[in-house]
Amino acid sequence: MVQEFKDARVALTIDGTALEVSAIHRDGEKAPIVFLHGFGSTKEDYADIVRHAQFDGHAFLAWDAPGCGATHCADLARIDIAFLLETALAMIDHAGFERFHLVGHSMGGLTALMLAHRHPQRVLSFVDIEGNIAPEDCFLSRQIVDHARASDELFFDDFIARTRHAPAYASALYAASLRHKVRAQAVGPIFRSMVELSDHGDLMGKFLGLPCPRLFMYGAQNATLSYLDSLRAQGVALAQIENCGHFPMYSNPVAMWQAIAAFFTASASRIRSSTRD
Repeated sequence: MVQEFKDARVALTIDGTALEVSAIHRDGEKAPIVFLHGFGSTKEDYADIVRHAQFDGHAFLAWDAPGCGATHCADLARIDIAFLLETALAMIDHAGFERFHLVGHSMGGLTALMLAHRHPQRVLSFVDIEGNIAPEDCFLSRQIVDHARASDELFFDDFIARTRHAPAYASALYAASLRHKVRAQAVGPIFRSMVELSDHGDLMGKFLGLPCPRLFMYGAQNATLSYLDSLRAQGVALAQIENCGHFPMYSNPVAMWQAIAAFFTASASRIRSSTRD
Protein backbone atom coordinates (compact mmCIF):
# COMPACT_ATOMS: atom_id res chain seq x y z
CA MET A 1 0.00 0.00 0.00
CA VAL A 2 1.30 3.46 -0.89
CA GLN A 3 2.00 5.54 2.18
CA GLU A 4 0.66 8.98 1.31
CA PHE A 5 2.30 12.15 2.50
CA LYS A 6 0.96 14.22 5.37
CA ASP A 7 0.59 18.00 5.62
CA ALA A 8 2.04 20.05 8.46
CA ARG A 9 2.42 23.66 9.54
CA VAL A 10 5.46 24.49 11.66
CA ALA A 11 5.89 27.75 13.58
CA LEU A 12 9.51 28.93 13.67
CA THR A 13 11.46 32.06 14.50
CA ILE A 14 14.56 32.57 12.34
CA ASP A 15 16.86 35.46 13.27
CA GLY A 16 13.96 37.17 15.03
CA THR A 17 11.57 36.73 12.10
CA ALA A 18 8.38 34.72 12.59
CA LEU A 19 7.56 31.97 10.10
CA GLU A 20 4.70 29.55 9.65
CA VAL A 21 6.13 26.91 7.34
CA SER A 22 3.90 24.74 5.16
CA ALA A 23 5.37 21.25 4.76
CA ILE A 24 4.66 17.75 3.53
CA HIS A 25 6.27 14.67 5.04
CA ARG A 26 6.15 10.92 5.42
CA ASP A 27 7.51 8.59 8.07
CA GLY A 28 9.57 5.55 7.14
CA GLU A 29 12.13 3.05 8.35
CA LYS A 30 14.71 3.92 5.68
CA ALA A 31 17.04 6.93 5.69
CA PRO A 32 15.07 10.18 5.31
CA ILE A 33 15.23 12.38 2.22
CA VAL A 34 15.13 16.17 2.54
CA PHE A 35 13.91 18.10 -0.52
CA LEU A 36 14.48 21.82 -1.20
CA HIS A 37 12.57 23.35 -4.11
CA GLY A 38 13.81 26.01 -6.50
CA PHE A 39 12.86 29.66 -6.90
CA GLY A 40 9.29 29.99 -8.12
CA SER A 41 8.38 26.45 -7.14
CA THR A 42 6.90 24.75 -4.08
CA LYS A 43 7.13 21.59 -2.02
CA GLU A 44 4.67 19.90 -4.37
CA ASP A 45 7.52 19.51 -6.88
CA TYR A 46 8.46 16.46 -4.81
CA ALA A 47 5.09 15.12 -3.68
CA ASP A 48 5.15 12.42 -6.35
CA ILE A 49 7.85 10.56 -4.46
CA VAL A 50 4.96 8.55 -3.01
CA ARG A 51 4.08 7.37 -6.55
CA HIS A 52 7.49 5.79 -7.16
CA ALA A 53 8.03 2.41 -5.55
CA GLN A 54 11.82 2.78 -5.58
CA PHE A 55 11.47 5.14 -2.62
CA ASP A 56 9.05 3.05 -0.56
CA GLY A 57 10.06 3.05 3.10
CA HIS A 58 12.02 6.30 2.96
CA ALA A 59 10.86 9.04 5.26
CA PHE A 60 10.89 12.43 3.56
CA LEU A 61 10.35 16.12 4.23
CA ALA A 62 9.70 19.03 1.87
CA TRP A 63 8.44 22.54 2.62
CA ASP A 64 7.64 25.84 0.97
CA ALA A 65 10.62 28.14 1.42
CA PRO A 66 9.94 31.51 3.08
CA GLY A 67 8.48 33.88 0.51
CA CYS A 68 7.06 30.96 -1.48
CA GLY A 69 3.95 28.83 -1.62
CA ALA A 70 1.83 28.54 1.50
CA THR A 71 4.57 29.50 3.97
CA HIS A 72 4.07 32.81 5.80
CA CYS A 73 7.06 35.04 6.58
CA ALA A 74 6.63 38.17 8.70
CA ASP A 75 9.47 40.07 6.98
CA LEU A 76 10.01 39.26 3.31
CA ALA A 77 13.00 41.58 3.05
CA ARG A 78 14.98 39.25 5.35
CA ILE A 79 14.86 36.32 2.96
CA ASP A 80 18.17 35.40 1.35
CA ILE A 81 20.12 32.15 1.00
CA ALA A 82 21.48 32.44 4.54
CA PHE A 83 17.92 32.81 5.86
CA LEU A 84 16.75 29.85 3.77
CA LEU A 85 19.65 27.80 5.16
CA GLU A 86 18.70 28.54 8.75
CA THR A 87 15.08 27.69 7.95
CA ALA A 88 16.18 24.37 6.43
CA LEU A 89 18.23 23.45 9.49
CA ALA A 90 15.34 24.31 11.79
CA MET A 91 12.90 22.22 9.74
CA ILE A 92 15.27 19.23 9.66
CA ASP A 93 15.83 19.43 13.39
CA HIS A 94 12.08 19.76 13.98
CA ALA A 95 11.62 16.53 12.00
CA GLY A 96 14.26 14.80 14.13
CA PHE A 97 16.48 13.83 11.18
CA GLU A 98 20.08 13.35 12.26
CA ARG A 99 21.45 12.05 8.93
CA PHE A 100 19.63 12.30 5.62
CA HIS A 101 19.80 12.32 1.84
CA LEU A 102 19.62 15.84 0.40
CA VAL A 103 17.95 16.84 -2.88
CA GLY A 104 17.82 20.45 -4.03
CA HIS A 105 16.83 22.19 -7.25
CA SER A 106 18.20 25.58 -8.40
CA MET A 107 17.81 27.97 -5.41
CA GLY A 108 17.16 24.89 -3.28
CA GLY A 109 20.29 23.27 -4.65
CA LEU A 110 22.36 26.29 -3.59
CA THR A 111 20.76 26.26 -0.14
CA ALA A 112 21.39 22.53 0.12
CA LEU A 113 25.03 23.01 -0.85
CA MET A 114 25.53 25.56 1.91
CA LEU A 115 23.85 23.17 4.35
CA ALA A 116 26.00 20.23 3.29
CA HIS A 117 29.14 22.35 3.51
CA ARG A 118 28.29 23.41 7.06
CA HIS A 119 27.23 19.95 8.25
CA PRO A 120 28.93 17.40 5.97
CA GLN A 121 28.69 14.64 8.56
CA ARG A 122 24.88 14.77 8.46
CA VAL A 123 24.45 14.41 4.68
CA LEU A 124 24.37 10.84 3.34
CA SER A 125 24.19 11.91 -0.32
CA PHE A 126 23.47 15.06 -2.31
CA VAL A 127 21.46 15.32 -5.52
CA ASP A 128 22.03 18.78 -6.97
CA ILE A 129 19.48 19.56 -9.69
CA GLU A 130 21.05 22.49 -11.53
CA GLY A 131 21.80 24.26 -8.27
CA ASN A 132 24.21 27.18 -8.49
CA ILE A 133 27.88 26.16 -8.35
CA ALA A 134 29.37 28.71 -10.78
CA PRO A 135 28.68 32.28 -11.98
CA GLU A 136 27.21 30.98 -15.24
CA ASP A 137 24.34 29.42 -13.29
CA CYS A 138 22.75 32.81 -12.56
CA PHE A 139 20.70 32.93 -15.75
CA LEU A 140 17.55 33.65 -13.70
CA SER A 141 18.90 35.41 -10.63
CA ARG A 142 21.31 37.78 -12.44
CA GLN A 143 18.33 39.43 -14.06
CA ILE A 144 17.96 41.42 -10.83
CA VAL A 145 21.16 43.22 -11.95
CA ASP A 146 20.82 43.13 -15.72
CA HIS A 147 17.14 44.14 -15.82
CA ALA A 148 16.78 46.29 -12.69
CA ARG A 149 13.49 48.18 -12.27
CA ALA A 150 12.26 50.85 -9.88
CA SER A 151 10.09 48.52 -7.79
CA ASP A 152 9.81 44.87 -6.80
CA GLU A 153 6.49 44.58 -8.61
CA LEU A 154 7.77 46.04 -11.89
CA PHE A 155 10.81 43.78 -11.88
CA PHE A 156 8.68 40.71 -11.17
CA ASP A 157 6.20 41.61 -13.92
CA ASP A 158 9.03 41.88 -16.43
CA PHE A 159 10.75 38.75 -15.14
CA ILE A 160 7.56 36.74 -15.64
CA ALA A 161 7.11 38.09 -19.16
CA ARG A 162 10.71 37.25 -20.14
CA THR A 163 10.46 33.79 -18.62
CA ARG A 164 7.16 33.07 -20.38
CA HIS A 165 8.84 33.52 -23.77
CA ALA A 166 12.24 32.01 -22.96
CA PRO A 167 13.29 29.34 -25.50
CA ALA A 168 13.51 26.53 -22.97
CA TYR A 169 11.39 23.55 -21.99
CA ALA A 170 8.64 24.31 -19.44
CA SER A 171 9.40 28.04 -19.29
CA ALA A 172 5.84 29.10 -20.09
CA LEU A 173 4.42 26.55 -17.66
CA TYR A 174 6.79 27.76 -14.94
CA ALA A 175 6.00 31.43 -15.63
CA ALA A 176 2.25 30.87 -15.47
CA SER A 177 2.33 30.13 -11.72
CA LEU A 178 5.13 32.44 -10.57
CA ARG A 179 2.81 35.18 -9.35
CA HIS A 180 0.91 32.64 -7.24
CA LYS A 181 4.00 30.93 -5.81
CA VAL A 182 6.36 33.82 -4.94
CA ARG A 183 5.89 37.13 -3.14
CA ALA A 184 7.37 39.93 -5.24
CA GLN A 185 9.10 41.51 -2.23
CA ALA A 186 11.14 38.34 -1.68
CA VAL A 187 12.54 38.16 -5.20
CA GLY A 188 15.21 40.84 -4.95
CA PRO A 189 16.85 39.70 -1.69
CA ILE A 190 16.90 36.08 -2.84
CA PHE A 191 18.32 36.85 -6.28
CA ARG A 192 20.99 39.24 -4.99
CA SER A 193 22.26 36.69 -2.49
CA MET A 194 22.33 33.99 -5.18
CA VAL A 195 24.42 36.21 -7.46
CA GLU A 196 26.78 37.17 -4.64
CA LEU A 197 27.38 33.56 -3.63
CA SER A 198 27.72 32.35 -7.21
CA ASP A 199 30.30 35.05 -8.01
CA HIS A 200 32.26 35.09 -4.73
CA GLY A 201 31.27 32.11 -2.57
CA ASP A 202 33.65 29.43 -3.95
CA LEU A 203 30.63 27.22 -4.57
CA MET A 204 32.54 24.84 -6.83
CA GLY A 205 35.14 24.31 -4.13
CA LYS A 206 32.43 23.66 -1.58
CA PHE A 207 30.67 21.19 -3.86
CA LEU A 208 33.79 19.25 -4.80
CA GLY A 209 34.90 19.20 -1.17
CA LEU A 210 31.84 17.35 0.09
CA PRO A 211 32.67 13.84 1.36
CA CYS A 212 29.29 12.29 0.46
CA PRO A 213 28.26 10.78 -2.90
CA ARG A 214 27.11 13.60 -5.22
CA LEU A 215 24.93 13.65 -8.30
CA PHE A 216 24.66 16.72 -10.53
CA MET A 217 21.49 16.58 -12.62
CA TYR A 218 20.92 18.84 -15.62
CA GLY A 219 18.58 19.13 -18.57
CA ALA A 220 19.82 18.13 -22.01
CA GLN A 221 19.16 21.71 -23.11
CA ASN A 222 21.90 22.78 -20.67
CA ALA A 223 24.48 20.19 -21.68
CA THR A 224 26.83 23.03 -22.65
CA LEU A 225 27.51 23.99 -19.01
CA SER A 226 31.26 24.56 -18.95
CA TYR A 227 32.05 22.55 -15.83
CA LEU A 228 30.36 19.21 -16.56
CA ASP A 229 33.51 17.41 -17.75
CA SER A 230 35.40 18.71 -14.72
CA LEU A 231 32.72 17.41 -12.35
CA ARG A 232 32.87 13.97 -13.97
CA ALA A 233 36.66 13.89 -13.79
CA GLN A 234 36.52 14.67 -10.07
CA GLY A 235 34.15 11.86 -9.16
CA VAL A 236 30.75 13.55 -9.34
CA ALA A 237 28.01 11.44 -10.92
CA LEU A 238 26.13 13.18 -13.74
CA ALA A 239 22.57 12.67 -14.94
CA GLN A 240 21.39 14.31 -18.15
CA ILE A 241 17.61 14.47 -18.39
CA GLU A 242 16.35 14.35 -21.96
CA ASN A 243 13.69 16.69 -23.39
CA CYS A 244 14.38 19.06 -20.53
CA GLY A 245 15.86 22.42 -19.62
CA HIS A 246 16.13 23.75 -16.07
CA PHE A 247 12.98 22.04 -14.74
CA PRO A 248 13.08 18.23 -14.87
CA MET A 249 10.18 18.00 -12.42
CA TYR A 250 7.98 19.70 -15.04
CA SER A 251 9.47 18.52 -18.34
CA ASN A 252 10.48 14.93 -17.61
CA PRO A 253 9.61 13.96 -14.03
CA VAL A 254 9.72 10.20 -14.57
CA ALA A 255 13.31 10.43 -15.81
CA MET A 256 14.16 12.67 -12.85
CA TRP A 257 12.87 10.17 -10.29
CA GLN A 258 14.55 7.27 -12.12
CA ALA A 259 17.89 9.09 -12.07
CA ILE A 260 17.61 9.82 -8.34
CA ALA A 261 16.70 6.19 -7.60
CA ALA A 262 19.58 4.90 -9.73
CA PHE A 263 21.99 7.19 -7.90
CA PHE A 264 20.77 5.95 -4.53
CA THR A 265 21.28 2.36 -5.67
CA ALA A 266 24.75 3.02 -7.10
CA SER A 267 25.82 4.85 -3.94
CA ALA A 268 24.30 2.40 -1.46
CA SER A 269 27.50 0.61 -0.42
CA ARG A 270 29.36 3.86 0.18
CA ILE A 271 26.41 5.27 2.11
CA ARG A 272 26.18 2.15 4.29
CA SER A 273 29.89 2.42 5.05
CA SER A 274 29.46 6.09 5.98
CA THR A 275 26.52 5.26 8.24
CA ARG A 276 28.60 2.72 10.16
CA ASP A 277 31.48 5.18 10.73
